Amino acid sequence: MKLSVCLTLTAALGMAEEGKWTPQQVLQLDPLWLKKQGLQLPVSRLWDQKRGTGLLAAAVNIGGCSAGFVSATGLILTNHHCLFGILQEHAKPGRDLITDGFLAKSQEEELPGRTTRVTVPRKFTDVTKEIEATVPAGADDLARNAAIEAKEKALVSECEKTPGARCKVAVFDGGVQYVLIDSFELSDIRLVYAPPRAIGEYGGEIDNWMWPRHTGDFAMARAYKDGKPYKPEFFFPLSKTGVKTGDFVMVLGYPGRTVRSLTSDEMVGQRDYWFKLRSEIYGGWLNLLEQTTKGSPEGAIAVAATQKTLANVSKNADGQLAGLKRGRTIEKQAKAEEAVMTWIGTHPEYAKAAEAKQGLDRLAAEKRKTGTHDFLLGTLVGNPLALKFATRLVRLAAEREKPDMEREADYMEREWTRMRATLERDQKSYYRPADQALFASLVAHAMKLGPEERIEAFDKIFGDGKVDETLEFLYGRTKVLDLNERLKMFQESTEQLKARKDPLLGLAFALEPELKTWQQRARAQDGAVARLRPEWRRAVIAHAGKPVAPDANSTLRVSFAHVKGYTPRDGVIYTPQTTLAGMLEKETGEEPFKLPAKVMAAAARVDASKVPLDFLADADTTGGNSGSPTVNGRGELVGLNFDRVWENVSNDFGYNPDVARNVNVDIRFFLWLLKDVDHADGILKELGVAAQ
Repeated sequence: MKLSVCLTLTAALGMAEEGKWTPQQVLQLDPLWLKKQGLQLPVSRLWDQKRGTGLLAAAVNIGGCSAGFVSATGLILTNHHCLFGILQEHAKPGRDLITDGFLAKSQEEELPGRTTRVTVPRKFTDVTKEIEATVPAGADDLARNAAIEAKEKALVSECEKTPGARCKVAVFDGGVQYVLIDSFELSDIRLVYAPPRAIGEYGGEIDNWMWPRHTGDFAMARAYKDGKPYKPEFFFPLSKTGVKTGDFVMVLGYPGRTVRSLTSDEMVGQRDYWFKLRSEIYGGWLNLLEQTTKGSPEGAIAVAATQKTLANVSKNADGQLAGLKRGRTIEKQAKAEEAVMTWIGTHPEYAKAAEAKQGLDRLAAEKRKTGTHDFLLGTLVGNPLALKFATRLVRLAAEREKPDMEREADYMEREWTRMRATLERDQKSYYRPADQALFASLVAHAMKLGPEERIEAFDKIFGDGKVDETLEFLYGRTKVLDLNERLKMFQESTEQLKARKDPLLGLAFALEPELKTWQQRARAQDGAVARLRPEWRRAVIAHAGKPVAPDANSTLRVSFAHVKGYTPRDGVIYTPQTTLAGMLEKETGEEPFKLPAKVMAAAARVDASKVPLDFLADADTTGGNSGSPTVNGRGELVGLNFDRVWENVSNDFGYNPDVARNVNVDIRFFLWLLKDVDHADGILKELGVAAQ
């Protein structure tokens, strides 16, 4: 099977640093070039085309993050923030695992993550022709989308007849290619080790997205199968020598979403609506969470994960906006499009591409008309939790009435166990004062919408201006926020839910028609993209005449890079390595620069400048690469990706080699902490790095 969105990958390469390459594309890159860069393994060791696996498969997806197997006994290394949910799940006043960290001294002490899942890829099948053939001739965009979704569900259903399989159809660049990915799912994941929050989040939001960085963003779990430690076919041994400036590295993982295939008009919509609203609304929510939990240990634990996510997302949005302006990315994209359009004029075989681009631009203008309305509807099904629970229960009851293959993908029977576990787990994140404040904020934003974007259900219930009184009534009278009652509702029909006369469920029922209209419009727009994007992208790729990696879509990728510093602005040069000494220099005794006493004591016994902490590389990464194994040319783990630098946040729209730097925690700091601070001799032995 040939997984490639390139028309040719002959690899006269000087640009493979740009690109998140699929495993199959790696086989088409020039092996001599890869060797010259520093790869010491045969390319076939990275990926065996006949077997459909290789060392790259040691990089796994863990709950939307990336991770890597690091032992033959199922140990998985990822970021601290990727396993934060397990810490929160088991934390409580008097046992604050979030603050103190956790170390299991035996397998019996490991903490289960009830909703944590790991998927291990094992087969990739190109199904593009099958998907395209299922679209009826003359179908409108909504029918096109429905046909594609139906075929995807059928392919996934057939794939998952194999025990333990978790399958999906991945779409590359809007429909240039469709690939059925067969993965093996591990659902018994247990926390082994997490450092104190003061290490895993050292520097907090002050240092987030910044360099120099001194954060130990790592944690360890173990995967089990049938009650025994899982034995992966491939894992990354830990490097004992680390890295230095100029060293070749590879970052492997599951980058979530980039938008380099968008037209410049589409990018304008992302800038003017998506990122501006994320910055404004989520930034405000952060302040509300802080205000409503001040002085409440219970509240602080409950909102910790939400707070962490909102802080990251809102600052990311600020970085995207700043980067787009600074790098003039959209203007450059428009200029590149002009060149492609000129080229199309002399290549009549791509004449349809010009029409496709015009169609995409019209679609972008259409989306902007309801941008704020659609953003708010998309937000309320995830937060506040009161609305998330209620809307999900109402939609599940309605979807249950349909045959499974006719249900929305997120509500098919394959999702019910996971959905129930999420409804249960999220109780740990519920704190009424905070949730109610977020709800009030959401209503306030909705009340500002223009006449063409009104949310009717909100107008009806909150239109009298008595928002606080109405919310007091909703939260005070509903049973949805009681875990036991909510789990009963999970099994109930639409009629049974309506019979409860629960006010929060009543609001969810009132919102349902508007949610369906919005989602129907989105499906028609997706159908249009599936019709238009492939035509345009094929012309763009042909015009490029060189390898082009597809946009990130949460599938296995690898980025080739080197350890390298950068110049963020005139007169400033950043070196690519930080050390424990820099962490100590930042220490103030106040959060977020307050180190635990045991770390300070251990640091006093060593030359802190000799303990590497974080390093930079010029890998092409994005969200979803959190926890990605960073390995050297021998396939040894030298670090974990956990961030990008501020100047590189907007690389989702376009790669800039001058500032494209990802931030990695150095494996040598991880080992120092295990050995000198936590004395985790058993884990060190299991990792093949015995304590000295």
